[in-house]
Amino acid sequence: MDELVVSTEVYADPEDVYAFLLDFPRYADYSEYLREVRTLEGEGGPGTRYALTFAWWKITYTAHSRVTGVDPPGRIDWEVTKDIDASGCWRVTPATAGDSDSTADDSDDGTDAADPTDDPNPCEVALEVEFDPGSASSDALDLPTLVSFDWVLKKAIPLIRGEAERVVERAVRDLEDSTRDVDLDVYVDSARI
Repeated sequence: MDELVVSTEVYADPEDVYAFLLDFPRYADYSEYLREVRTLEGEGGPGTRYALTFAWWKITYTAHSRVTGVDPPGRIDWEVTKDIDASGCWRVTPATAGDSDSTADDSDDGTDAADPTDDPNPCEVALEVEFDPGSASSDALDLPTLVSFDWVLKKAIPLIRGEAERVVERAVRDLEDSTRDVDLDVYVDSARI
């Protein structure tokens, strides 16, 4: 299994972060390649099923996923239910007093700016993904003539990291209602990503 974890601090209440991340249809707003997320069944809890429509190059593909577990406000587990062995979770870890070494910065004009980092106790948010590219079904895509499934995988897998980073960064900016630079910590256990 290949593994990717993208994490960062977010200056918001853990319960608000959790509720925000539980809204899977919102993810299309943060992704370059995810065009739409439709709820097929459920209201966000375990068993909720989604259809996620991706578009890249000349390919459009709809993945199906399901929420497999929730532990408010700390964790949302999910899995892809067809065509590839993939799963993951959103993890929200509340800070305890003294966890953060962040300090508020002054704005460029020398005045104190409203800054989300004024909160001394941010929480950590992490998107964790595990997948097995070898389990991907070649029957899942309607490919143009002379385009091999292996070529598509070779080109698409490296895009996963950028997409995960983009989703986390944009979600944090919306949660904080800010435009600050979001520092991401990225862990990759794969030579392909």
